[in-house]
Amino acid sequence: MSSTQTQEISFGFGMVTAQRDPRDQRSDADLYADVLDLCVHAEELGFDSAWLSEHHFVDDGYMPSLLTVAAAIAARTSTLRIATGILVAPLHDPVRLAEDAATVDLLSRGRLLLGVGAGYRDEEFAGLGRSKEGLGATMDHVLSTLRDAWGDGTVQTGPASVPVRVTPKPFRSGGPEVWIGARTRAGIRRTARAADGLLAARVTPDELAVQVAMFTEEVRVRGRDLDEVSVGVHCPVLAWTDGDAWPVLEPHLHYSEWKYRDMTGEPFGGRSGGPGLPPSLTEEVRDRLRAGALVGTPDEVASAVRAYHEAAGDLRFTFIPRLYWPGMEPAVQREAMRVFAEEVIPRVRAR
Repeated sequence: MSSTQTQEISFGFGMVTAQRDPRDQRSDADLYADVLDLCVHAEELGFDSAWLSEHHFVDDGYMPSLLTVAAAIAARTSTLRIATGILVAPLHDPVRLAEDAATVDLLSRGRLLLGVGAGYRDEEFAGLGRSKEGLGATMDHVLSTLRDAWGDGTVQTGPASVPVRVTPKPFRSGGPEVWIGARTRAGIRRTARAADGLLAARVTPDELAVQVAMFTEEVRVRGRDLDEVSVGVHCPVLAWTDGDAWPVLEPHLHYSEWKYRDMTGEPFGGRSGGPGLPPSLTEEVRDRLRAGALVGTPDEVASAVRAYHEAAGDLRFTFIPRLYWPGMEPAVQREAMRVFAEEVIPRVRAR
């Protein structure tokens, strides 16, 4: 990293989904209990934030209710920021979303970070009675409603445009930080205009640098100060000190990446049987998985994280290692968190 770069860096624990790999015999209640325990452990290890991810109607129980879980995490922690990465905003009534987010912000005394995105799964929109038409306009409406609801005035709601005053107000004046998960020029422009941070996913450092350049340009065009905004990225990570890291991560990364593709196939509501398992790994799939993950020794992973940090330029930066893996043995999960916290983070911050 250049000696002239002074942007801040923080570290999140993500992406928490409460999915149940079919090979995991724990109950859903046990998985949610473990989610809370892992977030407490993340705080103890010195992570700055925990990030929750939303999907609906998935056969492995992918977490659908982020703010409910965020409230439970708030009750168990005291310093950890609790972030949604992302909450699918068009699936939610914007006024109810403003109320729920304000409540979590109060329970956590200002520790909520509300990450939102437009969504993409047909089954979710159909199942919740929402339209996928005009998602850009819908996102704009949600963002303006949140800001108005958390402010001092009224907000219009319902078909009759009834003015209402949302109370109580969030703990943080003006409401929680709002980040947008975006990668297109239109999404990045919206983030620069109406949000506090840009959340990137599944990008290389070079791709992140391109997004940051677009974001920085759009922020400046709107007369905003770069100190007002942040950028974050999440990607699969495993730093390991006991032999080859890939055999530890590979089956869990394979399941998670396959499940994202499985979600866009036949709707789960029309399928018979329980959750399935991914097909056997091919060399082509293995190469694709390895190309998108930071896996190796603490030194190797720290070097890769620094490349992302450098790509963030002059913006405050959050790196979110995907360290939550469905089906991973609890002891292995905690050891992966420990190694990253104690072996990787100090190496990155030392530079």
